[in-house]
Amino acid sequence: MSSVDAALPAARSQEESILSGNLRDFLANRMSVAAAVVCLAFCLIAIFAPLLAPQNPYETDLLRRLQPPAWMEGGERGFWLGCDALGRDVLSRMIYGTRVSIMIGVAVVLLATVIGTTLGLLAGYLRGPVDMVIARVCDILLGFPYLIFAIGLMAMMGPGLQNIILALCYKEWVLPCRVVRAETLAAREQDYVEAARALGASRWHIMRREILPNILSPVIVVATFRMAYIIIAEASLSFLGLGVQPPTASWGSLVADGRAFLLDAWWVSTFPGLAILALVLAINVASQGLRDAFDPRLSR
Repeated sequence: MSSVDAALPAARSQEESILSGNLRDFLANRMSVAAAVVCLAFCLIAIFAPLLAPQNPYETDLLRRLQPPAWMEGGERGFWLGCDALGRDVLSRMIYGTRVSIMIGVAVVLLATVIGTTLGLLAGYLRGPVDMVIARVCDILLGFPYLIFAIGLMAMMGPGLQNIILALCYKEWVLPCRVVRAETLAAREQDYVEAARALGASRWHIMRREILPNILSPVIVVATFRMAYIIIAEASLSFLGLGVQPPTASWGSLVADGRAFLLDAWWVSTFPGLAILALVLAINVASQGLRDAFDPRLSR
């Protein structure tokens, strides 16, 4: 029994050493670190939006309708990126739109990851009928195109912040579930799990305290990668008028507001579109760096 007792701390120490090495590998990737800094900057903008916005994002002024950016003829200091068709400051609405887009992305990813991780653990460790039912539900949901599925749900539930989070979560949990199931199938045969079984640990204790901490790395990578997709999906739904409703600012709705003025007032749609591009690109680069650092199958 003494050798079994020694197996658990030794295995955990090895996992902690691997995790610290993975973190060092990520920090050594300058491109990924720079992308992570950009993501952090967007998060800070979302948190401190009321302090950073130069104008009231909901205040209309028809005298400033489609006013160009400050550096163009007819522009005005204080309205650096111009105004939209209702005379609202584009920069201020972009700053507040950052809050909405990131909040929806974080909420959907967290909720879907919790659900998917829980079901994946159950399917991978318990196997049998539980695994079969969860696998069949995943297969059914994977048969529907993601955006079409979300559009259909939004059409049934109606637009709104809560509904868009639910609509995107209905299928988003499938990917983390499949990843966690595969990792659990491999982890359940490891020595530290066998040692926990020999000590008489319950199935719930093994899943929660032994397996889950050791499979978090791929879960974090998948969650980071999916964040970019959720932001694009939310912007797409808002662009179609099925997401966040006016006057609440959202990047997708900001792009939609300017589509009728692309030739005369290009700034209304262009700057929110560039914000979406910058954040999604930064998330993808950072998640790629995480994958390269935390995936043991990649050679270093």
